[in-house]
Amino acid sequence: MTDSIMSKAATMEIPINSNGDSRTLGEDDGLEQARNVQWGPPGQRDLQQVMVSGPNLNETSIVSGGYGGTTEGIIPTSSIKGSSMHHSSSSSAMAEEATRGVAVEKFDMMKKWSMNTYKCTKQMISERFGRGSRTVDLELEAQIEVLRDTKRKYENVLRLARALTNHFYSMVQTQHALGDTFADLSQKSPELRDEFGYNAETQKLLCKNGETLLGAINFFVSSINTLVNKTMEDTLMTIKMYENARLEYDAYRADLEELNMGPRDAVTMARIDAAQQQYQVQKDKYERLRSDVTIKLKFLEENKVKVMHKQLLLFHNAISAYFAGNQQQLEQTLKQFNIKLKPPGDDKPSWLEEQ
Repeated sequence: MTDSIMSKAATMEIPINSNGDSRTLGEDDGLEQARNVQWGPPGQRDLQQVMVSGPNLNETSIVSGGYGGTTEGIIPTSSIKGSSMHHSSSSSAMAEEATRGVAVEKFDMMKKWSMNTYKCTKQMISERFGRGSRTVDLELEAQIEVLRDTKRKYENVLRLARALTNHFYSMVQTQHALGDTFADLSQKSPELRDEFGYNAETQKLLCKNGETLLGAINFFVSSINTLVNKTMEDTLMTIKMYENARLEYDAYRADLEELNMGPRDAVTMARIDAAQQQYQVQKDKYERLRSDVTIKLKFLEENKVKVMHKQLLLFHNAISAYFAGNQQQLEQTLKQFNIKLKPPGDDKPSWLEEQ
């Protein structure tokens, strides 16, 4: 009881005004009188003047502590706005810097490509009109020309072999149809049953041997096609890269020679040093591709001899056995080269695929 009375007394001793500040009663009375004199009765205040005299939002503070805390916990909102604006401006500046870097990189790449294209075009025109020098490897150029001529001839062999396959396939289909017709007539013509019968058997045997020969010819065509359109073509692609590197090498070599013939001032010496570095890069690239072409030509020649030896032997034995009527020898030839024939009707779609 005594404690509660003392606390009430202590509370009454410290008056708190509407703003949370501890002031004396005298001060409160003076303020109230000034308010009544300046604003009039509380019910007749001018709302517009109250709004104008209100607190400035830009100067509003955030108190980090509780009631009665020190002023060290007060953080002005203007500082928060400034920090957020600084962070946003720095992020946008970094984004602009990255975009500018990408644009500069693309511009440099385009500039290098343009200069390289200009130099190579200039060198090509000079060579065509006989005004520029050209690096020539006589032995390698002869091997490349032999390869191109061999590829043209093998393409002709491939074209003729495909034509033979198509014509022979048509003949086999005709023999098959003719054998079925003879067999049907042997059943419907009693007086010529024997004649139609052995002709039907002959056509069916020829059709069977023809399908075996077609398997051998198809294997021959497939191997030649791989050799011409894959192995040789891969080597020719490397040769094309080598020829482009040779043109670039000669273009930068001619550019360096032209600079060496000019005056030797500071600017020219800097350009000569840059041209020397570019020339060395192109020279290394040219020599590397020349070595690659030499190695591929060697391996291609060995592979060509091995493949064609096997395929020509297959083609000869199969054709000879077929036209000699030696069915056993024809089948033995296919076994020798590990050729498996597809069973009749294997190319037809299944009943699920027909649905």
